[in-house]
Amino acid sequence: MKNSKKTNQDNSDGKQRDLDLNRSNGENQFLTTNQGVKINDNNNSLKAGERGPSLLEDFILREKITHFDHERIPERIVHARGSGAHGYFELYKTMEKYTKAGFLNNTSIKTPVFVRFSTVAGSRGSTDLARDVRGFAVKFYTQEGIFDLVGNNVPVFFIQDAMKFPDLIHAVKGEPHNEIPQAASAHDTFWDFISLMPESMHMVMWVMSDRAIPRSLRMMEGFGVHTFRFVNAQNESHFVKFHWKPKLGTHAVAWDEAQKISGKNSDFHKLDLWEAIDTGNFPEWELGVQIIPESDEHKYDFDLLDPTKLVPEELVPVTIIGRMVLDKNPDNFFAETEQVAFHPGHIVPGIDFTNDPLLQGRLFSYTDTQLSRLGSPNFHEIPINRTIAPMHNNQRDGHMRQEIAVGKVSYHPNSLGGGCPFQAKIDEGGFASFNERIDAHKIRERSESFSDHFSQAVLFYNSQTPVEQDHIANALSFELGKVETVAIRERMLGLLNQVDGNLASKVAKSLGIPVPKNIEKPINHGVGADDKGNHEPTKVKQSIKNSDALSMLKNPTISNTIATRQIAFLCAEGVNASSVKAMKTALQNAGAKAVIIAPHLGTITSEDGTAIPVDQTYKIAASVLFDGVFIPGGKGIKELSRIKEVKEFINDSYNHCKFIAAEAEGIQIIKTNSDIKEKDAGVLISNTIADKALNTSFIKALGRHRFWEREKML
Repeated sequence: MKNSKKTNQDNSDGKQRDLDLNRSNGENQFLTTNQGVKINDNNNSLKAGERGPSLLEDFILREKITHFDHERIPERIVHARGSGAHGYFELYKTMEKYTKAGFLNNTSIKTPVFVRFSTVAGSRGSTDLARDVRGFAVKFYTQEGIFDLVGNNVPVFFIQDAMKFPDLIHAVKGEPHNEIPQAASAHDTFWDFISLMPESMHMVMWVMSDRAIPRSLRMMEGFGVHTFRFVNAQNESHFVKFHWKPKLGTHAVAWDEAQKISGKNSDFHKLDLWEAIDTGNFPEWELGVQIIPESDEHKYDFDLLDPTKLVPEELVPVTIIGRMVLDKNPDNFFAETEQVAFHPGHIVPGIDFTNDPLLQGRLFSYTDTQLSRLGSPNFHEIPINRTIAPMHNNQRDGHMRQEIAVGKVSYHPNSLGGGCPFQAKIDEGGFASFNERIDAHKIRERSESFSDHFSQAVLFYNSQTPVEQDHIANALSFELGKVETVAIRERMLGLLNQVDGNLASKVAKSLGIPVPKNIEKPINHGVGADDKGNHEPTKVKQSIKNSDALSMLKNPTISNTIATRQIAFLCAEGVNASSVKAMKTALQNAGAKAVIIAPHLGTITSEDGTAIPVDQTYKIAASVLFDGVFIPGGKGIKELSRIKEVKEFINDSYNHCKFIAAEAEGIQIIKTNSDIKEKDAGVLISNTIADKALNTSFIKALGRHRFWEREKML
């Protein structure tokens, strides 16, 4: 028995020793490949010249990206939590001057689309309202094949080179020792990475702004992020940036509100999109393009190939060329939204790539990701991914093959099959890459034109209203306040000071530490080491000092419509039916929805005996799920004043800068609420029942979305 125990113990110790041998934190070790080869440059992919395309022979990039793509199955590693919808795209005017893409030349056709919106960092089970970038991916089922415009609701990205993408995502995900936090960047590893990567500072400004907490997926912009090419029938090339402009305007929620929405309804965005389409309020965006002649490639203060930069609309206006309407919800979430496979490499004749090093890496990564997630090279045969264009080639077999290929020939060239399928000439619609000249040495470097990491971060911050600047400072204070390592906070304050001294001071005050005078030099500043001929981060003088298009509150495309907005009516037994009916009718005529909230479901009885159907109770409803509040008059105010949830409802609405209207007796609820300040222009009242002037003023106020001026009063 003793011998048996000793043997078992020896085996256990042996297993433990084996486990110990497999443990490594890399401390005091060189960075290597999985084959043990020491890596000289882990920041730059191998390119043909400093601004040339990435090379397939880059075994270090391929190993790193391949391993990253296969780290999770079957959930997406990034963009795991998504919502999808079907729709169509139609063109306003032909773009044949710039591109031979058929769907951008024919104004008489409707091109089917499937769109998937997503958060980036969280898992499938996380919340919709995390502070995060939102994916905005559109699959065009064109008559020439699939075109995937795989973008985000932010026009730039954190990093310049795909080599750093696994590092970025590893840093922002839950920390590996405990997988905490979920769907949040407010932790040490993320800000440690960012504090050592100054190239991320422009993106940081966007993510710390209210753009990262949209009111609705229907109320956010979309961007292609990268610079692409349009190529016309004469083989002339123009650079192009893609923009989606929402017809409902671009709106956000307050950060405190976002956190409370996550507790009340973590599916807030999913449900909002689904219900809008289900009720016929079809979301709509206009597609815009910024077109830049090939001759202007080096005209600007920034590099067009740098994905951490945008092209200010003041320099190159956005030309609206068409619209997209989403008019059908998926029939099956898994079969469509979960199995849809996007790829920036899915393009059609007339659209082509540039040498953006982040885009170049994505062109490799996405195919590999779909192989891992969907388990087969035949993922293109899944119905949601299948092209509407005829598909003929000599690819065969593979796991889950659905196409039944007939005949004995599966190769090209052949004579037994009559040479079929044939290659298509260019004038027959055959795809040919743009004939860009490349003559360069193989190097792991970045162009000096990529070394400006702060100028556009400054531009973005300076373009915001004071309210939006305060929100950025508050977001950074929250995020860095969660960081436990003081050195990381200090490094970030140093970088913020490069953007704006007042911003850095505000955040430093919240953190209780001074802005450092001597900034610690980043260990890895993202453009390579000095001995490799690269360059320290710089700040280039910009020709544009301020861009209204970068501000949600100043953006001239913003819409004052209140279509699909949800307005809470706080009611109880004895409410005035005329007051309810008049406001409800006015709101519905403006496209908004009135939601009757009362102490119980069923119906409540008004002063005159009218039965009013109830939509939600105070136990279910919460102000964060609504866009505004109306308190009608009537004898029901006495009961209303005794309900504790009502006070909480109004307080939260007020603190989140929403517009509040009250009529007749309903005014008493406001007057007895200590949180509400008198003479607040965001609180509208009338002593008259069914006051048309109040209704009109309330609808006009709701079109502003929020009364942000209130924040200075709180």
